[in-house]
Amino acid sequence: MSRILVVEDEKIIRQAVKRLLERQGHEIFEADSLHVAKELTFSDYDMIISDLRLPGGNGTELIELAGEVPVLIMTSYASLRSAVDAMKLGAVDYIAKPFDHEEMLLTVERILKQRNLSRTNEVLQHEIEKEYPVTGIIGSSQLMQNLFTKISKVAPTDATVLIQGESGTGKELVARALHTQSRRKDAPMISVNCAAIPESLIESELFGHEKGAFTGAATLRLGLVEAADGGTLFLDEIGELPLEAQARLLRVLQEGEIRRVGSVQSRKVDVRLIAATHRNLKELASKAEFREDLYYRLNVLELHLPPLRARGKDVIELAEFMLLRSCEKMNRSIMLLTDASRQAILQYQWPGNVRELENAIERAVILADGNDITPENMAIDFSPDQYVPQTLKENLLEPETTSSNEANQGDLSLDDYFMHFVLENEDGMNETDLARKLGVSRKCLWERRQRLGIPRKKATKSS
Repeated sequence: MSRILVVEDEKIIRQAVKRLLERQGHEIFEADSLHVAKELTFSDYDMIISDLRLPGGNGTELIELAGEVPVLIMTSYASLRSAVDAMKLGAVDYIAKPFDHEEMLLTVERILKQRNLSRTNEVLQHEIEKEYPVTGIIGSSQLMQNLFTKISKVAPTDATVLIQGESGTGKELVARALHTQSRRKDAPMISVNCAAIPESLIESELFGHEKGAFTGAATLRLGLVEAADGGTLFLDEIGELPLEAQARLLRVLQEGEIRRVGSVQSRKVDVRLIAATHRNLKELASKAEFREDLYYRLNVLELHLPPLRARGKDVIELAEFMLLRSCEKMNRSIMLLTDASRQAILQYQWPGNVRELENAIERAVILADGNDITPENMAIDFSPDQYVPQTLKENLLEPETTSSNEANQGDLSLDDYFMHFVLENEDGMNETDLARKLGVSRKCLWERRQRLGIPRKKATKSS
């Protein structure tokens, strides 16, 4: 049942609207003038229906006072002009008098449904923001929580940010989160993949060109940096940017100005730069493959996006979210991951990171015969006998803080499992393979060998 305020000076019409809507289960409140209506608390109502012409003024005056409460305008002046004026002022709709009962009921129900949907979306958005403080990025692991904290601190500033992470980890999502949480959120964010633009065109694409600057430059063209003026420029794979274009970009960062190709005049721009790469820019700079001065300009604030294999149970959380989204996209009924699929997802190293996971889930939704997703549907390499429990991975990655008594609880302690796995597999695996299967670093593997007294086997020389 909805609470609806009807503002109408003609009693016959007011009563007719009241009876009509009360038969539909709504609770109706009345006001016979603009003055009476203004004395009320509009937030107490789900909707307001008001006549356009009222004693003391126009019903459109209620629109601003009503705030988020929708206002439907009734008018005897069924002209396009009065309707357009009311809509411009914020009315959700208008209806002409004398109105058709069916039209009134349909209009009211539509407006109320839209309001309820809007309220539901607000609640859901609030819940999502509480659980995932960075819009569009899912992750409950400590690594991601630390990243979210850094994003919330960095986003409100205009500082240049360098995002580092493997391909497919979601660097553009982080850049978009930085933009949407900044003061520039209402301005454009221009994304550029530096690796996707031919070297001969990249300067023209980024900085624009004057007419006749080179063969084929038939007209003046604004560059992407200029298009991002007032907003954010995201340069993905900046390590692929040619050295000459790097020099121009350095001028943007140092002086806040650009010069189009073929122009003799510089133009001021107000752009926040966010760059991303999967390459080691510092190493490239030491080899003179990337400008060192640009690297230090870019590296004001650095954010590291962890690979999917280092994010623990986030991979299951992401898989379930992607599964739900893929089912909706393909009009499939709700599907579930089997226990074997969960084990496969946790064990697999995901070299393509989040992008590979998303492709695997979408492929599984297409290929699955029933409502269960199996490892075969995802087509990932999974060997159940080599599965390392996630709890073991997490504990192996943690520093040595548990006591020996705690470690020995259960049928098989972590140290027992580690020793058993290493002794059984070290003849057929090198240290890198052992560490990868255990889900730890080579350093962690070496430290545990030392603590548990498991020396590395020396390679025997063939006679």
